[in-house]
Amino acid sequence: MTFEEKKSAYANAGVDIDAANDAVSKMRGDIDSTRIPGVLSGAGSFGGMFALSALSGYSDPVLVSSVDSVGTKVNIAFATNIHDTIGRDLVWHCVNDILVQGARPLFFLDYLGMGKVTAEVTTAIVKGIAEGCRGAGCALIGGETAELPGLYTAGEYDVAGTIVGIVDRSKIVDGSKVEVGNVVIGLASEGLHTNGYTLARYALLEQAELPLDEPIEELEGVTLTEALLWPHRCYAPAVLPLVDAGRINGMAHITGGGLLENIPRVLPKGIGVEIESSRWNIPPLFTLIQNAGDVSENEMYRVFNMGIGFVLIVDESEADSILQELNDADETAIIIGRTVSGKGVEIL
Repeated sequence: MTFEEKKSAYANAGVDIDAANDAVSKMRGDIDSTRIPGVLSGAGSFGGMFALSALSGYSDPVLVSSVDSVGTKVNIAFATNIHDTIGRDLVWHCVNDILVQGARPLFFLDYLGMGKVTAEVTTAIVKGIAEGCRGAGCALIGGETAELPGLYTAGEYDVAGTIVGIVDRSKIVDGSKVEVGNVVIGLASEGLHTNGYTLARYALLEQAELPLDEPIEELEGVTLTEALLWPHRCYAPAVLPLVDAGRINGMAHITGGGLLENIPRVLPKGIGVEIESSRWNIPPLFTLIQNAGDVSENEMYRVFNMGIGFVLIVDESEADSILQELNDADETAIIIGRTVSGKGVEIL
């Protein structure tokens, strides 16, 4: 059968298959750079394959999975035309989610829906995803790029991803060991991470009408573009050795809902947490948002991480040594509170 050479009707309708194929070919190098032992499939396979038999040291392995997106942080990428950090944020957000249960990441799959596929933007996003995977020690094993002109306008996209990790059943961290009198350690965040951007954009860009590309005095000369694209920090390299040693009773990733709503998700019935906010310096970006948007203190703690991106709950006898190990691993770790009889989180 011979096909007549003419302009593609599908391209006229808004979907360019050739552009999509070009983008895929340009991402192969980044995808291949994330391969780890156990990966059996390559870029372009219909399904990603991973052989658990390639792993050792697990007597009763349990797979842990999570799926998420970076929310409206993508709007900052649209506004600034900076697309090579969004993917990394996505991976590290997902890595931290499964880290809460003690899991080590194995592989990641991404989904990218776009109004119009362009090789430049697509490869920048995937480059960031690959960077995130390499940093976390996991493989980018598969993905989907969909050109959807009926859902997104040209220049817009959404990106989401699924992570799968592994933990030995005996090392699962589920909060059941948390007791009254445990110490709560906070690990510093790098800005907003991937939560609260709808409120942040409303307060800073719509209400205060602050420019994205000019230094902001309240941010010590940093531009809003830089501040709003600060990375979602990955805590796995520093925390996993403590998990392996069985030294953590509970953990929480401080995402949407903040300290107030994420910590209770890992607390046994009858146990609450008291947090002393004076223990750490609230980063100026949060203060700027609060003032610009006239946001209450309570809502700030419900929407944003307020400078604490991850929380560990440990025995008091272990607290000082764990604190030292975390700081030696290039984290900024602070004792921020204690567990008490009761429920929920109280900010003191």
